[in-house]
Amino acid sequence: MEIVYSDAELERYMTFAVQVEPEHPILIDKFLENATEVDVDAIADSTGKVVIGGIMEHIEQAGIHSGDSACALPTISLPQAIIEQIRTSTIKLAQALKVVGLMNVQFAIVGVQSYSPQVYILEANPRASRTVPFVSKATGVPVAKLASLIMSGKTLEELGFTEEVIPSHIAVKEAVLPFNKFPGTDTILGPEMRSTGEVMGIDSDFGRAYAKAEMGAGEHLPLKGTVFVSMNDRDKAAAVPVVKEFIQLGFSVMATSGTRKVLQENGLNIEQVLKLHEGRPHVIDAIKNRQIQLIINTPSGQEAQSDGRLIRRTALSYKIPMLTTIAGAKATLAAIRSLQNTNLDVKLIQDYCLVR
Repeated sequence: MEIVYSDAELERYMTFAVQVEPEHPILIDKFLENATEVDVDAIADSTGKVVIGGIMEHIEQAGIHSGDSACALPTISLPQAIIEQIRTSTIKLAQALKVVGLMNVQFAIVGVQSYSPQVYILEANPRASRTVPFVSKATGVPVAKLASLIMSGKTLEELGFTEEVIPSHIAVKEAVLPFNKFPGTDTILGPEMRSTGEVMGIDSDFGRAYAKAEMGAGEHLPLKGTVFVSMNDRDKAAAVPVVKEFIQLGFSVMATSGTRKVLQENGLNIEQVLKLHEGRPHVIDAIKNRQIQLIINTPSGQEAQSDGRLIRRTALSYKIPMLTTIAGAKATLAAIRSLQNTNLDVKLIQDYCLVR
Protein backbone atom coordinates (compact mmCIF):
# COMPACT_ATOMS: atom_id res chain seq x y z
CA MET A 1 0.00 0.00 0.00
CA GLU A 2 1.06 3.57 -0.56
CA ILE A 3 -0.36 7.05 -0.03
CA VAL A 4 -0.01 9.23 -3.15
CA TYR A 5 -0.64 12.96 -3.50
CA SER A 6 -0.13 13.61 -7.21
CA ASP A 7 -0.67 12.10 -10.64
CA ALA A 8 3.08 11.52 -10.94
CA GLU A 9 3.19 9.56 -7.67
CA LEU A 10 0.13 7.56 -8.73
CA GLU A 11 1.71 6.73 -12.11
CA ARG A 12 4.94 5.61 -10.43
CA TYR A 13 3.04 3.39 -7.99
CA MET A 14 0.77 1.91 -10.68
CA THR A 15 3.82 0.93 -12.71
CA PHE A 16 5.50 -0.61 -9.67
CA ALA A 17 2.35 -2.45 -8.51
CA VAL A 18 1.62 -3.93 -11.93
CA GLN A 19 5.17 -5.21 -12.17
CA VAL A 20 4.92 -6.91 -8.79
CA GLU A 21 1.41 -8.35 -9.14
CA PRO A 22 0.27 -8.17 -12.77
CA GLU A 23 -2.78 -10.40 -12.26
CA HIS A 24 -4.23 -8.48 -9.30
CA PRO A 25 -6.44 -5.38 -9.42
CA ILE A 26 -5.32 -2.10 -7.89
CA LEU A 27 -7.73 -0.66 -5.33
CA ILE A 28 -7.87 3.10 -4.78
CA ASP A 29 -9.33 4.64 -1.62
CA LYS A 30 -9.82 8.27 -0.64
CA PHE A 31 -7.30 9.25 2.03
CA LEU A 32 -8.45 11.19 5.11
CA GLU A 33 -5.90 13.98 5.54
CA ASN A 34 -4.89 14.91 9.11
CA ALA A 35 -7.30 12.46 10.71
CA THR A 36 -6.94 11.14 14.26
CA GLU A 37 -7.25 7.35 14.43
CA VAL A 38 -8.92 5.56 17.34
CA ASP A 39 -8.94 1.85 18.24
CA VAL A 40 -11.77 0.40 20.33
CA ASP A 41 -11.94 -3.06 21.88
CA ALA A 42 -15.30 -4.24 23.19
CA ILE A 43 -16.89 -7.44 24.51
CA ALA A 44 -20.46 -8.51 23.67
CA ASP A 45 -22.45 -11.45 25.02
CA SER A 46 -25.39 -13.49 23.74
CA THR A 47 -27.92 -11.23 25.49
CA GLY A 48 -26.88 -8.20 23.43
CA LYS A 49 -25.00 -6.57 26.30
CA VAL A 50 -21.87 -4.73 25.12
CA VAL A 51 -19.10 -3.31 27.33
CA ILE A 52 -16.19 -1.22 26.05
CA GLY A 53 -12.82 -2.68 27.01
CA GLY A 54 -10.77 0.34 26.00
CA ILE A 55 -10.71 3.38 23.71
CA MET A 56 -7.21 4.12 22.43
CA GLU A 57 -6.16 7.32 20.68
CA HIS A 58 -3.34 6.87 18.17
CA ILE A 59 -0.39 9.25 18.39
CA GLU A 60 0.41 9.09 14.67
CA GLN A 61 -2.36 10.24 12.35
CA ALA A 62 -4.48 7.92 10.23
CA GLY A 63 -2.41 6.54 7.37
CA ILE A 64 0.20 4.96 9.62
CA HIS A 65 -0.60 1.27 10.14
CA SER A 66 -2.27 0.78 13.53
CA GLY A 67 0.39 -1.79 14.43
CA ASP A 68 3.14 0.81 13.94
CA SER A 69 1.44 3.73 15.66
CA ALA A 70 1.85 4.55 19.33
CA CYS A 71 -1.45 4.97 21.18
CA ALA A 72 -2.70 6.25 24.52
CA LEU A 73 -5.38 4.89 26.84
CA PRO A 74 -7.44 6.76 27.91
CA THR A 75 -7.61 9.27 25.06
CA ILE A 76 -5.63 12.49 25.48
CA SER A 77 -7.18 15.04 23.12
CA LEU A 78 -10.62 13.87 21.99
CA PRO A 79 -13.67 15.95 23.04
CA GLN A 80 -16.15 14.11 25.25
CA ALA A 81 -18.85 14.33 22.58
CA ILE A 82 -16.65 12.44 20.11
CA ILE A 83 -15.85 9.76 22.70
CA GLU A 84 -19.55 9.26 23.39
CA GLN A 85 -20.27 8.97 19.66
CA ILE A 86 -17.53 6.35 19.37
CA ARG A 87 -18.98 4.40 22.33
CA THR A 88 -22.48 4.50 20.87
CA SER A 89 -21.33 3.44 17.40
CA THR A 90 -19.29 0.55 18.81
CA ILE A 91 -22.20 -0.80 20.85
CA LYS A 92 -24.63 -0.52 17.91
CA LEU A 93 -22.16 -2.27 15.60
CA ALA A 94 -21.62 -5.17 18.01
CA GLN A 95 -25.37 -5.61 18.46
CA ALA A 96 -26.11 -5.39 14.73
CA LEU A 97 -23.39 -7.93 13.93
CA LYS A 98 -24.56 -10.19 16.80
CA VAL A 99 -21.03 -10.44 18.12
CA VAL A 100 -20.42 -12.88 20.97
CA GLY A 101 -16.94 -12.29 22.35
CA LEU A 102 -14.43 -9.64 21.31
CA MET A 103 -14.78 -6.97 18.65
CA ASN A 104 -12.28 -4.35 17.48
CA VAL A 105 -13.35 -1.17 15.67
CA GLN A 106 -11.04 1.40 14.09
CA PHE A 107 -12.33 4.96 13.71
CA ALA A 108 -10.89 8.08 12.08
CA ILE A 109 -11.89 11.58 13.19
CA VAL A 110 -11.37 14.47 10.80
CA GLY A 111 -11.28 17.96 12.32
CA VAL A 112 -11.02 16.91 15.97
CA GLN A 113 -10.69 20.50 17.20
CA SER A 114 -13.16 22.01 14.70
CA TYR A 115 -16.80 22.91 15.29
CA SER A 116 -18.03 19.99 13.18
CA PRO A 117 -15.69 16.99 13.48
CA GLN A 118 -16.58 14.00 11.30
CA VAL A 119 -16.26 10.44 12.60
CA TYR A 120 -15.56 7.66 10.10
CA ILE A 121 -15.52 3.90 10.71
CA LEU A 122 -12.48 2.43 8.98
CA GLU A 123 -13.16 -1.20 9.85
CA ALA A 124 -14.99 -3.40 12.35
CA ASN A 125 -13.58 -6.83 13.14
CA PRO A 126 -15.60 -9.38 15.17
CA ARG A 127 -12.47 -10.87 16.73
CA ALA A 128 -9.61 -10.12 19.10
CA SER A 129 -6.97 -7.63 17.95
CA ARG A 130 -3.33 -6.99 18.77
CA THR A 131 -4.43 -4.27 21.23
CA VAL A 132 -6.08 -6.73 23.64
CA PRO A 133 -2.94 -7.42 25.74
CA PHE A 134 -2.30 -3.67 26.01
CA VAL A 135 -5.88 -2.92 27.07
CA SER A 136 -5.77 -5.71 29.65
CA LYS A 137 -2.55 -4.43 31.25
CA ALA A 138 -3.65 -0.79 31.12
CA THR A 139 -7.04 -1.38 32.77
CA GLY A 140 -6.44 -4.50 34.89
CA VAL A 141 -9.28 -6.29 33.08
CA PRO A 142 -8.38 -9.76 31.65
CA VAL A 143 -10.14 -9.05 28.37
CA ALA A 144 -9.19 -12.26 26.53
CA LYS A 145 -10.17 -14.44 29.50
CA LEU A 146 -13.56 -12.76 29.80
CA ALA A 147 -14.20 -13.06 26.06
CA SER A 148 -13.36 -16.78 26.16
CA LEU A 149 -15.85 -17.32 28.97
CA ILE A 150 -18.46 -15.30 27.08
CA MET A 151 -17.98 -17.51 24.02
CA SER A 152 -18.48 -20.59 26.20
CA GLY A 153 -21.90 -19.35 27.29
CA LYS A 154 -21.35 -16.97 30.19
CA THR A 155 -22.83 -13.46 30.25
CA LEU A 156 -21.15 -10.19 31.15
CA GLU A 157 -23.53 -9.89 34.10
CA GLU A 158 -22.46 -13.28 35.42
CA LEU A 159 -18.80 -12.35 35.08
CA GLY A 160 -19.28 -9.00 36.85
CA PHE A 161 -17.97 -6.93 33.94
CA THR A 162 -20.79 -4.52 33.17
CA GLU A 163 -19.05 -1.12 32.92
CA GLU A 164 -16.09 0.27 31.00
CA VAL A 165 -12.99 0.72 33.17
CA ILE A 166 -11.38 4.11 32.55
CA PRO A 167 -8.00 4.27 34.32
CA SER A 168 -6.90 7.39 36.20
CA HIS A 169 -3.37 6.92 34.83
CA ILE A 170 -2.12 7.15 31.23
CA ALA A 171 -0.86 4.05 29.43
CA VAL A 172 1.08 4.44 26.16
CA LYS A 173 1.71 1.58 23.74
CA GLU A 174 4.70 2.00 21.44
CA ALA A 175 5.78 -0.14 18.49
CA VAL A 176 9.24 -1.73 18.35
CA LEU A 177 10.61 -1.35 14.84
CA PRO A 178 13.37 -3.63 13.50
CA PHE A 179 15.09 -1.17 11.16
CA ASN A 180 18.56 -1.53 12.70
CA LYS A 181 18.51 -5.27 11.93
CA PHE A 182 17.83 -4.77 8.21
CA PRO A 183 20.57 -2.65 6.57
CA GLY A 184 19.28 -0.60 3.66
CA THR A 185 15.67 -0.53 4.84
CA ASP A 186 13.97 2.86 4.88
CA THR A 187 12.52 4.00 8.20
CA ILE A 188 9.39 5.77 6.97
CA LEU A 189 6.15 4.71 8.63
CA GLY A 190 3.18 4.16 6.34
CA PRO A 191 0.10 2.02 5.71
CA GLU A 192 2.05 -1.26 5.72
CA MET A 193 2.87 -2.72 9.14
CA ARG A 194 6.59 -3.02 9.88
CA SER A 195 6.85 -3.38 13.67
CA THR A 196 7.92 -6.64 15.29
CA GLY A 197 6.80 -6.01 18.86
CA GLU A 198 5.28 -3.61 21.36
CA VAL A 199 6.14 -2.03 24.71
CA MET A 200 4.10 -0.04 27.21
CA GLY A 201 4.75 2.92 29.50
CA ILE A 202 2.47 3.90 32.38
CA ASP A 203 2.40 7.10 34.44
CA SER A 204 0.02 9.74 35.73
CA ASP A 205 1.19 12.15 33.01
CA PHE A 206 1.18 11.58 29.23
CA GLY A 207 4.67 12.98 28.72
CA ARG A 208 6.23 10.67 31.31
CA ALA A 209 4.25 7.66 30.07
CA TYR A 210 5.37 8.34 26.49
CA ALA A 211 8.98 8.78 27.64
CA LYS A 212 8.85 5.39 29.39
CA ALA A 213 7.39 3.76 26.28
CA GLU A 214 10.14 5.26 24.11
CA MET A 215 12.80 3.97 26.51
CA GLY A 216 11.20 0.53 26.42
CA ALA A 217 11.35 0.59 22.61
CA GLY A 218 15.07 1.43 22.73
CA GLU A 219 14.77 5.13 21.86
CA HIS A 220 16.93 7.52 23.90
CA LEU A 221 15.48 11.02 23.72
CA PRO A 222 17.92 13.94 23.97
CA LEU A 223 17.34 16.60 26.64
CA LYS A 224 19.48 19.22 24.88
CA GLY A 225 21.35 19.81 21.64
CA THR A 226 20.30 20.48 18.06
CA VAL A 227 17.19 19.42 16.16
CA PHE A 228 17.40 19.06 12.38
CA VAL A 229 14.11 19.79 10.59
CA SER A 230 13.24 19.04 6.96
CA MET A 231 9.56 19.04 6.07
CA ASN A 232 7.57 18.44 2.92
CA ASP A 233 5.44 21.35 1.69
CA ARG A 234 2.25 19.96 3.27
CA ASP A 235 3.79 19.97 6.75
CA LYS A 236 5.85 23.17 6.78
CA ALA A 237 3.16 25.33 8.40
CA ALA A 238 2.30 22.66 10.98
CA ALA A 239 5.98 22.41 11.92
CA VAL A 240 6.18 26.03 13.08
CA PRO A 241 4.64 25.61 16.58
CA VAL A 242 6.55 22.33 17.07
CA VAL A 243 9.91 23.96 16.29
CA LYS A 244 9.00 26.95 18.46
CA GLU A 245 8.45 24.62 21.43
CA PHE A 246 11.77 22.87 20.87
CA ILE A 247 13.49 26.27 20.98
CA GLN A 248 11.63 27.10 24.20
CA LEU A 249 12.99 23.85 25.70
CA GLY A 250 16.52 25.06 24.98
CA PHE A 251 17.27 23.27 21.70
CA SER A 252 19.00 24.81 18.71
CA VAL A 253 17.41 24.13 15.33
CA MET A 254 18.91 23.72 11.87
CA ALA A 255 16.92 23.19 8.68
CA THR A 256 17.27 22.93 4.93
CA SER A 257 16.55 26.06 2.87
CA GLY A 258 12.83 25.59 2.13
CA THR A 259 11.87 24.63 5.67
CA ARG A 260 14.16 27.32 7.14
CA LYS A 261 12.49 30.02 5.03
CA VAL A 262 9.03 29.18 6.40
CA LEU A 263 10.31 29.01 9.98
CA GLN A 264 12.13 32.33 9.68
CA GLU A 265 9.04 33.98 8.20
CA ASN A 266 7.35 33.02 11.47
CA GLY A 267 10.01 34.76 13.56
CA LEU A 268 12.20 31.77 14.43
CA ASN A 269 16.00 31.90 14.42
CA ILE A 270 17.11 28.85 12.43
CA GLU A 271 20.55 27.80 11.22
CA GLN A 272 20.72 26.61 7.61
CA VAL A 273 22.30 23.30 6.64
CA LEU A 274 22.97 22.27 3.04
CA LYS A 275 21.16 19.48 1.24
CA LEU A 276 23.29 16.67 -0.16
CA HIS A 277 23.48 18.14 -3.68
CA GLU A 278 24.18 21.71 -2.51
CA GLY A 279 27.78 21.17 -1.41
CA ARG A 280 29.59 20.45 1.83
CA PRO A 281 29.39 20.33 4.75
CA HIS A 282 25.84 19.05 4.29
CA VAL A 283 23.30 17.41 6.58
CA ILE A 284 24.93 13.95 6.41
CA ASP A 285 28.22 15.51 7.55
CA ALA A 286 26.41 17.16 10.46
CA ILE A 287 24.93 13.81 11.51
CA LYS A 288 28.28 12.03 11.32
CA ASN A 289 29.98 14.85 13.26
CA ARG A 290 27.42 14.47 16.08
CA GLN A 291 26.13 18.01 15.55
CA ILE A 292 22.52 16.77 15.45
CA GLN A 293 20.75 15.04 18.35
CA LEU A 294 17.21 14.70 16.93
CA ILE A 295 15.73 14.67 13.42
CA ILE A 296 12.23 15.61 12.27
CA ASN A 297 11.78 14.64 8.63
CA THR A 298 8.45 14.29 6.80
CA PRO A 299 9.44 13.39 3.24
CA SER A 300 7.56 13.73 -0.01
CA GLY A 301 7.07 10.69 -2.19
CA GLN A 302 9.96 11.51 -4.53
CA GLU A 303 12.33 12.60 -1.74
CA ALA A 304 11.63 9.32 0.06
CA GLN A 305 13.51 7.59 -2.77
CA SER A 306 16.58 9.85 -2.73
CA ASP A 307 18.16 12.21 -0.18
CA GLY A 308 15.61 11.49 2.53
CA ARG A 309 16.34 7.77 2.52
CA LEU A 310 20.08 8.37 2.98
CA ILE A 311 19.47 10.85 5.82
CA ARG A 312 17.19 8.41 7.63
CA ARG A 313 19.58 5.48 7.19
CA THR A 314 22.53 7.55 8.43
CA ALA A 315 20.52 8.68 11.46
CA LEU A 316 19.74 5.05 12.21
CA SER A 317 23.41 4.06 11.95
CA TYR A 318 24.39 6.82 14.36
CA LYS A 319 21.48 6.07 16.73
CA ILE A 320 19.89 9.51 16.35
CA PRO A 321 16.12 9.54 17.04
CA MET A 322 14.18 10.10 13.83
CA LEU A 323 10.60 11.43 13.74
CA THR A 324 8.69 11.19 10.45
CA THR A 325 5.32 12.62 11.54
CA ILE A 326 4.22 15.92 13.12
CA ALA A 327 2.13 13.99 15.65
CA GLY A 328 5.16 11.96 16.71
CA ALA A 329 7.15 15.18 17.13
CA LYS A 330 4.47 16.66 19.40
CA ALA A 331 4.44 13.54 21.58
CA THR A 332 8.23 13.60 21.76
CA LEU A 333 8.06 17.23 22.88
CA ALA A 334 5.79 16.23 25.76
CA ALA A 335 8.19 13.44 26.73
CA ILE A 336 11.30 15.64 26.64
CA ARG A 337 9.55 18.37 28.63
CA SER A 338 8.64 15.84 31.31
CA LEU A 339 12.17 14.41 31.40
CA GLN A 340 13.64 17.89 31.77
CA ASN A 341 11.34 18.77 34.67
CA THR A 342 10.97 15.55 36.66
CA ASN A 343 12.66 12.26 37.40
CA LEU A 344 10.85 9.13 36.24
CA ASP A 345 9.75 6.71 38.93
CA VAL A 346 8.88 3.03 38.68
CA LYS A 347 5.90 1.31 40.27
CA LEU A 348 4.33 -2.13 40.05
CA ILE A 349 1.59 -2.40 37.44
CA GLN A 350 -0.67 -3.51 40.32
CA ASP A 351 -0.13 -0.10 41.92
CA TYR A 352 -1.69 1.56 38.90
CA CYS A 353 -4.75 -0.63 38.49
CA LEU A 354 -6.58 -3.28 40.42
CA VAL A 355 -5.81 -6.53 38.62
CA ARG A 356 -8.96 -8.63 38.45
